[in-house]
Amino acid sequence: MEYVILAVVIAVVAIGAIAGLVVNGRRRKPLPPKSEAPVITPPREPQVGEESAPPVEAPVQTIEEVQLPEAPEAAPVPEAPEVPVEAPAEAAAPPAVEVPEPTAGRLVRLRSRLSRSQNALGKGLLTLLSRDRLDEDTWEEIEETLLTADIGVAATQELVDNLRTRVKVLGTRTPAELRGLLHEELVALIGPDADRTVRSTKHEEGPAVVLVVGVNGVGKTTTTGKLARVLVADGRRVVLGAADTFRAAAADQLQTWGERVGAHTVRGPEGGDPASVAFDAVKEGIAEGVDTVLIDTAGRLHTKTGLMDELGKVKRVVEKHGPVDEVLLVLDATTGQNGLVQARVFAEVVDITGIVLTKLDGTAKGGIVVSVQRELGVPVKLVGLGEGADDLAPFEPAAFVDALIGD
Repeated sequence: MEYVILAVVIAVVAIGAIAGLVVNGRRRKPLPPKSEAPVITPPREPQVGEESAPPVEAPVQTIEEVQLPEAPEAAPVPEAPEVPVEAPAEAAAPPAVEVPEPTAGRLVRLRSRLSRSQNALGKGLLTLLSRDRLDEDTWEEIEETLLTADIGVAATQELVDNLRTRVKVLGTRTPAELRGLLHEELVALIGPDADRTVRSTKHEEGPAVVLVVGVNGVGKTTTTGKLARVLVADGRRVVLGAADTFRAAAADQLQTWGERVGAHTVRGPEGGDPASVAFDAVKEGIAEGVDTVLIDTAGRLHTKTGLMDELGKVKRVVEKHGPVDEVLLVLDATTGQNGLVQARVFAEVVDITGIVLTKLDGTAKGGIVVSVQRELGVPVKLVGLGEGADDLAPFEPAAFVDALIGD
């Protein structure tokens, strides 16, 4: 019995083991076969008495020569065109120095420029004085002619009174007598004895210093350049100071004038301090030993108090080197009484020593010469009679009156 039970147990165990093997076999996936590595058989060493086999040479693969197509001939590269090499520009040669014409008698040579003034003032007066009967209406016309020519009220009354007296004493009035009479009275009215010399002679302290002042638009910078020509023509050596730093191109304009007569121009930066430029100009004039330093100041409006004060500053700074010999006020002859207003204000700031009247040609207001002198108590020293470089002339009363009333 025991044997039977043992056999059954063994049978059950065996059946269970077999069933487990079957289940595991189904679950296990077959693995891919391993790649077999090539077996390298080392060369067998020859045995004793055995001839060694010759080594087997590896076959050499022959590379066939490939016929490459011939490269096409390269197109010829065009030669770059030769660029002409410009010769270096030569430095611009300085302008040739001009020799201005002498100033002696220049006003006489320019008398034709006063033709319009002559017709309105001189010939108008002669026509009135030549009437057969000089009644009150005629004398009023004479007064009106003088006032229109900007001679001024006081000067007009003085001239008419003198003419009345002399015509009454003269009795007969031939054209030649009337012309001589009018000539004498006008010259006396202008003032033949006034000193009209522009003080431009070098002195012990250094060069003479001339300030040129005036409002914008009167031709101040141009007048300064022309004055340099006047002085050079009279044998002076000149340095120019471009102290008008507020007007664009004023310094360039003045320098051009200076180069034409061989005068050096001292200038500063645009908008710089005018007094500093004026100071440097005088310093340069002293170093060069010139006769005259001309300083072109800014064209200040006479209604701007601050700017007028700055003009006074320019004069004070220049005087640190020495005295200012001349202060020339440039006036436009065509402005008439408005020019007198300008003159008064400038005279309050700086001591005006002389007057330059520009644009006197082609104007019927030649009498401004008389009125401005009386207003300021200073003489007219120069007159501008045109746009030419040498149209600025020293003022000569007798020659001026001759031009006014004609032959």
